[in-house]
Amino acid sequence: MFEQLSDRLTNTFERLRGRPRVSEADLDEALRDVRVALLEADVNLKVVRQLIATVRERAIGERVLESITGAQQVVKIVHDAIVEMLGGTAAPLSRADRPPTVIVLAGLQGSGKTTTAAKLANLLRKQGRHPLLIAADVHRPAAIDQLVALGKQLGIPVRAVDANRVAADVATFAAAAPAEGRDTVIVDTAGRLHIDEAMMTEIAEVVAAVKPHETLLVVDAMAGQDAVDSATVFHSRLPLTGLVLAKADGDARGGASLSVRAVTGVPVKLIGTGEKLDAIEVFHPDRLAQRILGMGDILTLVERAQEHLDQKTAEAQAKKFLDAQFTFEDFYSQLQQVKKMGPLGDLLKMIPGLGGIAKQLPEGPEAEQQMRKIEAIISSMTRAERADPALINGSRRRRIATGSGTTVSDVNQLVKQFAEMRKVMKQMGSMAKSGRLPRLPGMPGPTGM
Repeated sequence: MFEQLSDRLTNTFERLRGRPRVSEADLDEALRDVRVALLEADVNLKVVRQLIATVRERAIGERVLESITGAQQVVKIVHDAIVEMLGGTAAPLSRADRPPTVIVLAGLQGSGKTTTAAKLANLLRKQGRHPLLIAADVHRPAAIDQLVALGKQLGIPVRAVDANRVAADVATFAAAAPAEGRDTVIVDTAGRLHIDEAMMTEIAEVVAAVKPHETLLVVDAMAGQDAVDSATVFHSRLPLTGLVLAKADGDARGGASLSVRAVTGVPVKLIGTGEKLDAIEVFHPDRLAQRILGMGDILTLVERAQEHLDQKTAEAQAKKFLDAQFTFEDFYSQLQQVKKMGPLGDLLKMIPGLGGIAKQLPEGPEAEQQMRKIEAIISSMTRAERADPALINGSRRRRIATGSGTTVSDVNQLVKQFAEMRKVMKQMGSMAKSGRLPRLPGMPGPTGM
């Protein structure tokens, strides 16, 4: 997500940091690179011009050219300007004083509305809400069936409207939701391949009938400047309260989606980060700006860990970790938990300074294959061998390789790497006990690693 833009900006600022002081020529060169990077990432031209002008004005006004920390100040100014372009602060979803809260999703066909409806329902349920899905896309073949299937997968009820009374049925289902124990209603409306009057009229009737607390436009991040154009038209016809950036993980450029908020003035509230039904996040402008500038995103990493990792198990394993008593059994358990948080490369990119390492890791099927190989090797060990790797002699390694469908070389490599990892653990344990191990923001200290 935004990988090309992040790489270009990171390289630009690395060169700038190599200068003892930032001259006006250095600043102009860096801003030219930033401008080109943003345009190549498909950021709207007007938005780029405004951002570059803002950065230059602030850099001159804050006497960056006279400072020995000028490069760091320029990065901070660019960071703040991007945050402002993205909306400043996170915009929470509205909630009705009296249930139900009604959320209507709008957008073009293929923008990802139906999947987003299911993802949003899943997200709100994790927050303690009790959502109801309404399938109101009566024009796209199998759209209703798709939402019904997703609802069944999540265990969330779905109501389908009649094609001849779309707005009336949506209003009826929404009104009946509280009696069914449902405090939130999410409406998946019809889209078209292109914006047309019939589509706008139908969704306008739905909005008028239910008076939603949120009318969210789902924007396909991979659609380029077409996403900006369609968002502008929708905003002129509907009382939009927010945007959802869908398929953001599929666009290495991402600039068009970054432009939507600046062009329309409508806040981005959610961002889709993958295909799975839990791959949706609250949109935090400051965190995304940090990711784009290669600064990591520790807060999102901590939130994912709190959501997916078992706290008691993590604390028990952290103690073993710091005492260098971590076993293959513990390692296997950690692998299963970390897999729930997403691809390892994505997690490493959230840690400041580890983005380079993340790029060296295999991705996609190759990464999954390596993970399965490690799991197979550990699964083929006896309980005693997992607890004490020193027992794994030559004959045991041959047996483990045969049982896991791997080679003796694969087993040797894993055992060697695990031994090296335990050495590092021992060193970190000593640092933690002496108080020299730094804490991560949001973490309670070494035992909460």
